[in-house]
Amino acid sequence: MKILFDENMPYAKEFFSEFCTEDALIPFSGRDLTAQQVSDADVLLVRSITQVNEALLTANNKLSFVGTATIGMDHIDQNYLAKRNITFHSAPGCNAISVAEYVLSSMVVLAERYLLDLPKLSVGIVGGGNTGTRLSEKLMALGVTHKICDPLLEQSEHDNRAFFSLDDVLKCDVISLHVPKTITGTHATYHLLNAERLGQLSDEQILISACRGEVIDNKALLTLKQQGHGLKVVLDVWEGEPEILTPLIDYTDIATAHIAGYSLEGKARGTEMLYQALCRQLGELPSLQLTHLLPKASISAITINEKIDRSLVNKLVKIVYDVRRDDGIFRQQLVSEGFDSLRKNYPVRREFSSVTVILPPNAYSDVPHRLGFKIAQ
Repeated sequence: MKILFDENMPYAKEFFSEFCTEDALIPFSGRDLTAQQVSDADVLLVRSITQVNEALLTANNKLSFVGTATIGMDHIDQNYLAKRNITFHSAPGCNAISVAEYVLSSMVVLAERYLLDLPKLSVGIVGGGNTGTRLSEKLMALGVTHKICDPLLEQSEHDNRAFFSLDDVLKCDVISLHVPKTITGTHATYHLLNAERLGQLSDEQILISACRGEVIDNKALLTLKQQGHGLKVVLDVWEGEPEILTPLIDYTDIATAHIAGYSLEGKARGTEMLYQALCRQLGELPSLQLTHLLPKASISAITINEKIDRSLVNKLVKIVYDVRRDDGIFRQQLVSEGFDSLRKNYPVRREFSSVTVILPPNAYSDVPHRLGFKIAQ
């Protein structure tokens, strides 16, 4: 068996080495993969920057499994794979926690920058899937009022949450986007925030996008900001990646290179989920778990010596992940290194769950635990 995997999939060699020899387990650069490289592969494992379609697979007549270690699937021609009877798996929810923690860090940073009272802000979540749900849970832990818009889930008989219209959600103090890119259909998300909707936002609002770049009309957003609009903008995703609209960077409060979901745990969960899927296809029992591979975090325990308050919670968030690091890297190195290189060489980042918060006796708080930290006393 020959397995090709994106070089940015952590622990791919460890997970998939049991299925083939070392020389048949081959990494590739996701943006540069060619049909010739794939021509004799049995298994293809990609991330979101690789377009898997007929053009890529035209020279291959033996492929049996395609997996993407991502939540999004708009880069996969699923109809073509189905016609070829090629099994396909994605990794739903693999980096949902990572993205939620990116949003939370951004909110903490901007609240401090603009002297905003975080618990008094309202947050509108556009998209109530895995990522929107994880963000909702963290906001509830902080007592932050929020509304979710997801017309598809609203129609589901199995989701009893309260949902709101897009117009209602776009009136919140903070708007956080967590939808896939869909171009057609009643609820298409391509340019969901177009010039008209962007123009309806106020100077005081915060707009955060960590889903797909095309959900916001980037040119319309640039025009709005160039006209002096005070909207505060956090962009992790951009139209046209990796060739993005660079003038827009100067009008953002936080700008990053599509790395919101790039925690070590988030990326590695995607690898593990594809490993488990391939095991099922081959009738094998998984012999390896992610917990066997993750290293101890550089900061694995934090001792708190006083009662937990909002200021301490903010400090905890930033100790584990301060989004300003990634914003600084993006602004300083984008031109010299390039968008894809920043993603490929992204510094190790851990999730809250990698850290144990040690609380003082008689001062227990469930807030750190509900945010995702481990707790000890």
